[in-house]
Amino acid sequence: MIDVIWDMETGDPDDYFTLLLLIGHPRVNLKAVTVTPGAPDQMGLVKKVLDWFELDIPIGAFNINCGKECVSRWYHNVLGTIKPFRDVGIGADVIYENCDENTTIITGGPLKNLGAAIQKYPNLVADRLVAQGGFAGQGVVPEHLQLEKFKGLVICPTYNLNGDPKAGLLVLGFDGIKNKRFVSKNVCHGVYYDEALHHKMGQLKMNDAPHLMKIYQGMDVYLRKHPGGKKFHDPLAACAAIDEFIISWEEVEIYRENGQWGSRLSPGSNTWISINYNKELFERVLLEHGNV
Repeated sequence: MIDVIWDMETGDPDDYFTLLLLIGHPRVNLKAVTVTPGAPDQMGLVKKVLDWFELDIPIGAFNINCGKECVSRWYHNVLGTIKPFRDVGIGADVIYENCDENTTIITGGPLKNLGAAIQKYPNLVADRLVAQGGFAGQGVVPEHLQLEKFKGLVICPTYNLNGDPKAGLLVLGFDGIKNKRFVSKNVCHGVYYDEALHHKMGQLKMNDAPHLMKIYQGMDVYLRKHPGGKKFHDPLAACAAIDEFIISWEEVEIYRENGQWGSRLSPGSNTWISINYNKELFERVLLEHGNV
C-alpha cells in the first residue's frame, strides 16, 4: 500500500471521483485531504464523503474564509444536502503533519496548499509528488503520440499550474520531494470515462466496492446530460500514483514561458512528465477492489 495525501479542488467533479477512489482503493492508505481554496461548502463536501466511509482523517483548507461558494449544483444533485463545515486545519499544516519520506502527495488543483507548506516548513519531506497538470509537447512527445489539438506545440496554458504559478515554480524547485511526476494535459485530454467504461463498472459486485458504487452513481447522473463521456484527469493521476506503469514517462525540466508551460528533456532531474498511457492498465487499476 502507498500512503497518500490528496490535495483537491471542486471545480470539476473528477476531484470528487478521485477522493472516492483513494478512500476505497485496496492499495491506498489515505492519510489526509487538503482543499483549494477550502471554502466551508467544499470542506462540508469532503466531510460528508469521509463520513460515508466512517473515515476520520485530518482535512485542511488553504483559506476557509475565502468568501466563495465553490460547490456547484451538480454536487448537490448527486450528494444531497451539503452542510458547510469549518472545523478544519490549515492546509499547509495538515500536509506537513501527515507527510514523511514514505508519503505520496497527489494534487488535482493549483499547488497552493503544497506551495504554502514548503514556504512554511522548508524541512518538509515526501517520497513523491504526482500532480495532474503541466504540458509536454514537441521535442518531448513523439509526433505519433501527440493529440491533434496539441500537434507541434511546445508550450501551452495549463490550468492547475497557472492557478498559482509562484507555488508551481516553488514546488518544481523543491528538493524535499524525491520524485516529481506530472500527468500532463497532452495525455489527460485523451482519457475519458465513457459508456463502455460505465458498463464495465456496472458489472462489478458493488457490495465489495462501495467507493466504486458512488463513482458509478455520480457518473450515471453525468452521462445522462453528457453521453459523450467525461475527461478523467485526476483519477488518471491517482491511478498513476498507484501504478506508475500506467504512464509512459520522460525525465524533463518543466518551465514557464509567457504565461504558458512547457517541458524539455533533462536526464537526472527527477522530474517526470507523461507522454502516453496504457488504457487497459488504467481501467484495471481504477476498477480494482477487494483484497489484493
